[in-house]
Amino acid sequence: MGKKAIVFGATSGIGQELAQLLTNDGYTVMITGRRLERLQNIQTQNKEQYIIKQHDITDVDASEKIFEELPDIFDKVDLIVHNAGIGEENYNLEWDKDLPTLETNVIGATRIYQLAYNYFKVQGFGHLVSITSIASIRGNRFVPAYHASKAFQSNYMESLWMKAQRTKKANIDITNILPGFIDTDIITGDTFWMAPLDKATKQIYNAIKNKKRKAYITKRWWLIAMLLKIVPPRILMKFM
Repeated sequence: MGKKAIVFGATSGIGQELAQLLTNDGYTVMITGRRLERLQNIQTQNKEQYIIKQHDITDVDASEKIFEELPDIFDKVDLIVHNAGIGEENYNLEWDKDLPTLETNVIGATRIYQLAYNYFKVQGFGHLVSITSIASIRGNRFVPAYHASKAFQSNYMESLWMKAQRTKKANIDITNILPGFIDTDIITGDTFWMAPLDKATKQIYNAIKNKKRKAYITKRWWLIAMLLKIVPPRILMKFM
Protein backbone atom coordinates (compact mmCIF):
# COMPACT_ATOMS: atom_id res chain seq x y z
CA MET A 1 0.00 0.00 0.00
CA GLY A 2 2.80 2.42 0.81
CA LYS A 3 2.76 5.75 2.61
CA LYS A 4 0.71 8.66 1.26
CA ALA A 5 1.07 12.39 1.86
CA ILE A 6 -0.32 15.72 0.71
CA VAL A 7 1.74 18.91 0.69
CA PHE A 8 -0.31 22.07 0.27
CA GLY A 9 1.92 24.75 -1.22
CA ALA A 10 4.64 22.72 -2.92
CA THR A 11 5.58 24.67 -6.03
CA SER A 12 8.75 26.10 -4.50
CA GLY A 13 10.80 26.53 -1.34
CA ILE A 14 10.11 24.41 1.73
CA GLY A 15 7.09 22.68 0.24
CA GLN A 16 8.93 21.49 -2.86
CA GLU A 17 11.99 20.37 -0.90
CA LEU A 18 9.87 18.57 1.67
CA ALA A 19 7.88 16.77 -1.03
CA GLN A 20 11.14 15.53 -2.53
CA LEU A 21 12.32 14.20 0.85
CA LEU A 22 9.01 12.41 1.23
CA THR A 23 9.27 10.72 -2.15
CA ASN A 24 12.86 9.74 -1.35
CA ASP A 25 11.45 8.06 1.76
CA GLY A 26 8.92 6.05 -0.22
CA TYR A 27 5.85 8.28 0.00
CA THR A 28 3.45 8.89 -2.84
CA VAL A 29 2.82 12.63 -2.58
CA MET A 30 0.05 14.86 -3.84
CA ILE A 31 1.52 18.32 -4.35
CA THR A 32 -0.63 21.41 -4.72
CA GLY A 33 -0.18 25.04 -5.68
CA ARG A 34 -1.48 27.76 -7.93
CA ARG A 35 1.22 27.46 -10.59
CA LEU A 36 0.31 24.45 -12.74
CA GLU A 37 3.46 24.67 -14.86
CA ARG A 38 5.63 24.43 -11.72
CA LEU A 39 3.67 21.40 -10.52
CA GLN A 40 4.06 19.71 -13.90
CA ASN A 41 7.80 20.37 -13.93
CA ILE A 42 8.17 18.83 -10.47
CA GLN A 43 6.11 15.80 -11.51
CA THR A 44 8.44 15.07 -14.43
CA GLN A 45 11.17 14.31 -11.87
CA ASN A 46 9.19 11.37 -10.49
CA LYS A 47 5.97 10.56 -12.31
CA GLU A 48 5.30 7.45 -10.23
CA GLN A 49 5.32 9.16 -6.85
CA TYR A 50 3.98 12.65 -7.56
CA ILE A 51 0.31 13.45 -8.06
CA ILE A 52 -0.38 17.08 -8.90
CA LYS A 53 -3.41 19.20 -8.12
CA GLN A 54 -3.66 22.86 -9.07
CA HIS A 55 -5.18 24.59 -6.09
CA ASP A 56 -5.53 28.07 -4.60
CA ILE A 57 -5.53 27.84 -0.81
CA THR A 58 -7.91 30.80 -0.57
CA ASP A 59 -10.59 28.89 -2.49
CA VAL A 60 -12.20 26.99 0.40
CA ASP A 61 -14.70 25.30 -1.92
CA ALA A 62 -11.80 23.87 -3.92
CA SER A 63 -10.15 22.70 -0.68
CA GLU A 64 -13.33 20.88 0.28
CA LYS A 65 -13.48 19.26 -3.16
CA ILE A 66 -9.94 17.90 -2.81
CA PHE A 67 -10.90 16.10 0.39
CA GLU A 68 -14.14 14.85 -1.13
CA GLU A 69 -12.15 13.32 -4.00
CA LEU A 70 -9.43 11.76 -1.84
CA PRO A 71 -11.03 8.27 -1.66
CA ASP A 72 -10.75 8.09 -5.46
CA ILE A 73 -7.04 8.98 -5.32
CA PHE A 74 -5.61 7.39 -2.17
CA ASP A 75 -6.61 4.38 -0.10
CA LYS A 76 -5.39 6.35 2.94
CA VAL A 77 -3.43 9.49 3.81
CA ASP A 78 -0.71 9.25 6.43
CA LEU A 79 0.51 12.85 6.41
CA ILE A 80 -0.86 16.26 5.45
CA VAL A 81 1.44 19.29 5.40
CA HIS A 82 0.14 22.84 5.16
CA ASN A 83 2.89 25.06 3.79
CA ALA A 84 1.05 27.72 1.78
CA GLY A 85 1.53 31.24 3.09
CA ILE A 86 2.24 34.82 2.09
CA GLY A 87 3.17 38.11 3.74
CA GLU A 88 3.86 41.66 2.64
CA GLU A 89 5.27 44.75 4.30
CA ASN A 90 2.50 47.23 5.03
CA TYR A 91 3.88 50.40 6.58
CA ASN A 92 0.76 52.46 5.83
CA LEU A 93 -1.81 49.82 6.80
CA GLU A 94 -3.33 49.50 3.34
CA TRP A 95 -6.24 47.07 3.32
CA ASP A 96 -5.45 45.75 -0.16
CA LYS A 97 -2.08 44.55 1.14
CA ASP A 98 -3.39 42.88 4.29
CA LEU A 99 -6.43 41.15 2.78
CA PRO A 100 -4.53 38.54 0.70
CA THR A 101 -2.44 37.65 3.76
CA LEU A 102 -5.54 37.13 5.87
CA GLU A 103 -7.35 35.16 3.17
CA THR A 104 -4.35 32.88 2.70
CA ASN A 105 -2.86 32.51 6.18
CA VAL A 106 -6.07 32.61 8.22
CA ILE A 107 -9.14 31.62 6.19
CA GLY A 108 -7.41 29.28 3.75
CA ALA A 109 -5.20 27.67 6.38
CA THR A 110 -8.04 27.15 8.84
CA ARG A 111 -10.13 25.31 6.29
CA ILE A 112 -7.25 22.95 5.49
CA TYR A 113 -6.66 22.32 9.20
CA GLN A 114 -10.32 21.50 9.76
CA LEU A 115 -10.66 19.30 6.70
CA ALA A 116 -7.46 17.41 7.50
CA TYR A 117 -8.34 16.86 11.15
CA ASN A 118 -11.85 15.62 10.35
CA TYR A 119 -10.51 13.37 7.58
CA PHE A 120 -8.04 11.79 10.02
CA LYS A 121 -10.74 11.45 12.65
CA VAL A 122 -12.86 9.37 10.29
CA GLN A 123 -9.83 7.45 9.00
CA GLY A 124 -8.71 6.70 12.55
CA PHE A 125 -5.16 8.04 12.27
CA GLY A 126 -3.00 10.67 10.60
CA HIS A 127 -0.41 13.37 11.07
CA LEU A 128 -1.15 17.06 10.42
CA VAL A 129 1.80 19.44 10.06
CA SER A 130 1.72 23.20 9.57
CA ILE A 131 4.66 25.40 8.61
CA THR A 132 3.93 28.53 10.65
CA SER A 133 6.76 30.90 11.66
CA ILE A 134 8.90 32.32 14.44
CA ALA A 135 6.93 35.48 13.56
CA SER A 136 4.00 33.99 15.46
CA ILE A 137 5.57 34.85 18.81
CA ARG A 138 5.37 38.66 18.75
CA GLY A 139 3.98 41.52 16.67
CA ASN A 140 5.80 43.63 14.10
CA ARG A 141 4.97 47.19 13.08
CA PHE A 142 6.20 46.64 9.50
CA VAL A 143 4.27 43.44 8.67
CA PRO A 144 1.47 43.29 11.26
CA ALA A 145 -0.92 41.06 9.32
CA TYR A 146 1.73 38.43 8.63
CA HIS A 147 2.83 38.20 12.27
CA ALA A 148 -0.77 38.17 13.49
CA SER A 149 -1.78 35.50 10.98
CA LYS A 150 1.10 33.27 12.01
CA ALA A 151 0.12 33.70 15.67
CA PHE A 152 -3.37 32.57 14.68
CA GLN A 153 -1.97 29.50 12.91
CA SER A 154 0.24 28.56 15.86
CA ASN A 155 -2.59 28.87 18.35
CA TYR A 156 -4.95 26.91 16.11
CA MET A 157 -2.41 24.11 15.80
CA GLU A 158 -1.94 24.03 19.56
CA SER A 159 -5.71 23.86 19.94
CA LEU A 160 -5.85 20.91 17.55
CA TRP A 161 -3.07 19.19 19.50
CA MET A 162 -5.16 19.58 22.67
CA LYS A 163 -8.19 18.28 20.83
CA ALA A 164 -6.25 15.28 19.51
CA GLN A 165 -5.31 14.27 23.05
CA ARG A 166 -9.03 13.88 23.80
CA THR A 167 -9.93 12.18 20.53
CA LYS A 168 -10.01 8.59 21.77
CA LYS A 169 -11.21 6.90 18.59
CA ALA A 170 -8.41 8.26 16.39
CA ASN A 171 -4.64 8.53 16.72
CA ILE A 172 -3.95 12.02 15.35
CA ASP A 173 -0.54 13.68 15.61
CA ILE A 174 -0.14 17.46 15.34
CA THR A 175 3.15 19.21 14.54
CA ASN A 176 3.76 22.95 14.44
CA ILE A 177 6.95 23.96 12.61
CA LEU A 178 8.23 27.48 13.38
CA PRO A 179 11.00 28.45 10.95
CA GLY A 180 13.24 31.47 11.32
CA PHE A 181 14.85 32.94 8.21
CA ILE A 182 15.23 30.34 5.46
CA ASP A 183 16.61 31.05 2.02
CA THR A 184 13.34 31.07 0.05
CA ASP A 185 11.55 33.52 -2.26
CA ILE A 186 9.42 34.92 0.57
CA ILE A 187 12.47 36.37 2.37
CA THR A 188 13.44 39.87 1.25
CA GLY A 189 15.90 42.41 2.61
CA ASP A 190 18.76 41.94 5.05
CA THR A 191 18.39 39.11 7.56
CA PHE A 192 20.50 37.23 10.08
CA TRP A 193 20.89 33.50 10.72
CA MET A 194 19.67 32.76 7.21
CA ALA A 195 19.55 28.97 6.88
CA PRO A 196 20.13 27.14 3.59
CA LEU A 197 16.91 25.64 2.29
CA ASP A 198 18.18 22.06 2.22
CA LYS A 199 19.49 22.17 5.80
CA ALA A 200 16.28 23.70 7.14
CA THR A 201 14.04 21.26 5.29
CA LYS A 202 15.98 18.27 6.57
CA GLN A 203 15.45 19.52 10.12
CA ILE A 204 11.75 20.01 9.38
CA TYR A 205 11.48 16.45 8.07
CA ASN A 206 13.26 15.07 11.13
CA ALA A 207 10.78 16.90 13.37
CA ILE A 208 7.92 15.42 11.35
CA LYS A 209 9.31 11.89 11.53
CA ASN A 210 9.78 12.27 15.30
CA LYS A 211 6.22 13.66 15.55
CA LYS A 212 7.33 16.70 17.50
CA ARG A 213 4.53 18.87 18.85
CA LYS A 214 6.56 22.00 18.09
CA ALA A 215 9.92 22.56 16.42
CA TYR A 216 11.99 25.69 15.78
CA ILE A 217 13.91 25.64 12.51
CA THR A 218 16.84 25.82 12.48
CA LYS A 219 17.31 24.57 16.03
CA ARG A 220 19.15 27.67 17.27
CA TRP A 221 16.00 29.73 16.69
CA TRP A 222 14.75 28.20 19.92
CA LEU A 223 17.01 30.72 21.71
CA ILE A 224 15.48 33.64 19.79
CA ALA A 225 12.01 32.33 20.58
CA MET A 226 12.74 32.28 24.30
CA LEU A 227 14.13 35.84 24.16
CA LEU A 228 11.18 37.12 22.15
CA LYS A 229 8.79 35.84 24.78
CA ILE A 230 10.39 37.84 27.61
CA VAL A 231 11.64 41.05 25.95
CA PRO A 232 9.49 44.06 27.00
CA PRO A 233 7.50 45.65 24.15
CA ARG A 234 9.30 49.01 24.44
CA ILE A 235 12.62 47.31 23.79
CA LEU A 236 11.26 44.94 21.16
CA MET A 237 9.81 47.77 19.07
CA LYS A 238 13.30 49.10 18.40
CA PHE A 239 13.95 46.01 16.32
CA MET A 240 10.48 45.02 15.10
